Amino acid sequence: MEQKHSFLDRYGGHLALLVVAVFVYAGAKITTLEGLFEVKLAPDVEASSTSTQSEDRFLESSLDRDDRELRVDLSGVPILVDNSLSPNLNPFTFEGKRPSQTVITYTVESNDTPIGIAEKFGIKPETLLGGNAYLSEEASALQVGSILTILPIDGVLHDVRDGDTLEGLALQYGVSVEEIIAYESNNLEFPYRLYPETQIMIPGAVREVWFWSAPQLPSRSRSADSTGSGIAPQVQGTGTFIWPVGYRRITQHYWYGHPAIDIGLPVGNAVLASDTGTVTWAGWNVYGYGNLIVINHGNGYETYYGHLSGINVYPGQIVTQGAVIGSSGNTGRSSGPHLHFEIRNYNTQLEPIGYLR
Repeated sequence: MEQKHSFLDRYGGHLALLVVAVFVYAGAKITTLEGLFEVKLAPDVEASSTSTQSEDRFLESSLDRDDRELRVDLSGVPILVDNSLSPNLNPFTFEGKRPSQTVITYTVESNDTPIGIAEKFGIKPETLLGGNAYLSEEASALQVGSILTILPIDGVLHDVRDGDTLEGLALQYGVSVEEIIAYESNNLEFPYRLYPETQIMIPGAVREVWFWSAPQLPSRSRSADSTGSGIAPQVQGTGTFIWPVGYRRITQHYWYGHPAIDIGLPVGNAVLASDTGTVTWAGWNVYGYGNLIVINHGNGYETYYGHLSGINVYPGQIVTQGAVIGSSGNTGRSSGPHLHFEIRNYNTQLEPIGYLR
């Protein structure tokens, strides 16, 4: 009779081997996984310490970066001056070209006049003022031996001072900025800096002229000094004017820089009062006139007689038309014997030729 066997009897050994194989396989997998993740997953002290140190370094780096961002160095930031769009550049990092003006000089000779000198060099008489600032006080103030600067073109040679700008110079002289930049010898290049103690040419400009005026008072005063300061007119003239000397040779006519006429004649000739009036100045004048007489005619008019060799009147004296008041000469800033003669109306200098008879 065939013996019957149970399932376990028949397959128990196989099942045991299968279980052992499964456990062996699973153990190998777990070991592998632990190897792969041991750095990230192991909760040991060394890993924790490493993580903390990394975090500290990160925080320190972040703080250092933030601190650097807060400590910004502003020394290199351009500073705007006078609301200008051109920054005030650092002179150690920028150096522009300096002006290089080409001028010649001329030594004044006997009987020279500004008009004659200007014609000799093909420039306008006003340009003599532009190159020689001292002439702006009185354009006939030429003395033999004086050295004049002769400019190559018509205009003004400006002495650059601290604070000067192209815009300011253009406004001062009534020219455009472009004209100043365009003149080659100015060596102007962007950002068009000007350098003190240099000279820049202002093409086409005319220097402003200053003229001295005798003191004037609206009423009588006896506080006059020896030359006549403080004298008020006491009589009224005829309103007509005669030639102050017997000569008619004009050595310098009326023009912008010389609102008078110069009458050439030898030293010592009689000088006459052109009209009736009160002598308000009689004496030496430090502004180039030399010995000077001023007569106030009491009707808004005054006459000036300059470069005299002698004076025959005193301040406050009343003189009549045609009276001898002095003698012709060559005193003050003068390049030759002549009479400097002016007619003024309320201190406006008139063209004398149109008033003399």
